[in-house]
Amino acid sequence: MNSNTLIETRFAPAKRAADETILRQADQIAKPYQLDKMFSAVPNLIIVLNEERQIVYANAAFRQAIYVADGHEILGMRLGEALNCIHAFEDSGGCGTTEFCSQCGAVKAILKAQNGIADVQECRILAKHEENISALDLRVWATPAQFGDESFTVFSLADISDEKRRRVLERIFFHDIINTAGAIQGLVDMFVVSEDPSDLRELNIDTMLAQASTQLVDEIQAQAQLMAAESGELIVEAAPFYSKELLQRLIDLYRNHGVAEERLIQLDIHSNNVMIWSDRALLSRVVGNMIKNALEASAPGETVTVGCEQYFDYVRFWVHNPKVMPRHIQLQVFQRSFSTKGDGRGLGTYSMKLLTETYLQGRISFESTPEKGTTFMTTYPLEWREVSTSEPAA
Repeated sequence: MNSNTLIETRFAPAKRAADETILRQADQIAKPYQLDKMFSAVPNLIIVLNEERQIVYANAAFRQAIYVADGHEILGMRLGEALNCIHAFEDSGGCGTTEFCSQCGAVKAILKAQNGIADVQECRILAKHEENISALDLRVWATPAQFGDESFTVFSLADISDEKRRRVLERIFFHDIINTAGAIQGLVDMFVVSEDPSDLRELNIDTMLAQASTQLVDEIQAQAQLMAAESGELIVEAAPFYSKELLQRLIDLYRNHGVAEERLIQLDIHSNNVMIWSDRALLSRVVGNMIKNALEASAPGETVTVGCEQYFDYVRFWVHNPKVMPRHIQLQVFQRSFSTKGDGRGLGTYSMKLLTETYLQGRISFESTPEKGTTFMTTYPLEWREVSTSEPAA
């Protein structure tokens, strides 16, 4: 790319160095400074970036991580391009130039290092390989460096996905599930100490107990499904069912959920009852998460509206709530560890995207504006497409 070409950017500068400059810089720093010898014993992934944020060196660990044998294959790329970030190729400027990049810890750290300040950030990247999506949770270090008369950035990455998973599971099992189990225990204790259990039934305690135990099992199953999905072990079982009936069952379920307190859920009267071949349990998990998130985002007294419609050879499910998401949240919605609910949360929207686009042959998106509120939409084919075991389900 011509380094003088002016390309629009919405965050970091788009300008790139010419190919001959990249090759000169690579030769200038690799051998004279013995970078391979220096970084070969380091387990972290390390790259050196020029002032245009382009790779001029990558250590063996980085090359192995992205399955390239020769570092020359990625010379001139930016980090997101080498990692196949889903946003790296959206704009002509490439990695660092989209609006999504304004929330990227890696780009922020690099820009800070280019101003002479070493920085450490956490970075969430959704990478796409063919039709499969993988989530990267990274801790990144950016350090300014001088090689000869030119300025560079030494950039290091460490995978912290296991750390993030542990935090999420700890939060779920030590907070959400224990709270639900505690509620069950409290209801059972009321039966034990009551002289006349029939009085408790008049208060619908037995119904509350059934709902709480169902919620407990559902929370555990959700985590089991997510772990199986991420490891590629999730089995999809397609069968026919009707879209409107599925929505009505989910509405009835979440009307009795704690997140629906003082909030309303309604089915759009124009919804179509379309027969679809898919995995009912997994699709219910996705739409159920959409409903739960909408209820959590809504204020008391507000209404969440759910609907479905046939769209050519597809069925589209949608869930609307009247609140608008701030733009910085919109830019991070489907990232694995991002959450508006605090540290140790953030699998809901990510799991919706993973299940929909990797396993259910569908697509998921959302719209959020002050005028219209927020609507999440998922679209699935009416007919299930059988794929071979070697072909990704997308």
